[in-house]
Amino acid sequence: MRGRLKRAAGILLQIQDTPHRTALAFAIGVHIAFNPLLGVHTLLALGVAVVFKLNRVAMLLGAFINNPWTIAPLYMAGTLVGCFVLRVPPEGLARIQWSGGSVALWHALQPFLWPFVVGNLLLGTLCALPAYSLLRRFLERRTAAAALPAA
Repeated sequence: MRGRLKRAAGILLQIQDTPHRTALAFAIGVHIAFNPLLGVHTLLALGVAVVFKLNRVAMLLGAFINNPWTIAPLYMAGTLVGCFVLRVPPEGLARIQWSGGSVALWHALQPFLWPFVVGNLLLGTLCALPAYSLLRRFLERRTAAAALPAA
């Protein structure tokens, strides 16, 4: 996992774009990572990158925060945030029978549909804002340090 993070950071540092545009693409990708539409993150990230002429690599790196290893904790956190915001008791989440068949599962999940959508969109925004700010600040400092003459 650590090696993948290092590789992703290395890729972000090699993007030939302004710190603002690189950080913006990454942050939008982070927001997309929390999008409640399962299975469309890559297409959505590429579509937004093409339409707004943002760096596709930075956008995908942000969107790939949601991956097979992180999808359950990200979506659970978003659902819990949604339960809190919409005042839906989250206790029923622990009692869901995931192997009870699709009809039974749908009925068990139905009360949590809006908390899932609202919470993940809100959490996506709450994560994208600091992602933009931190990456932009880091890239600007790195650019400024690289521009200093060697002593």
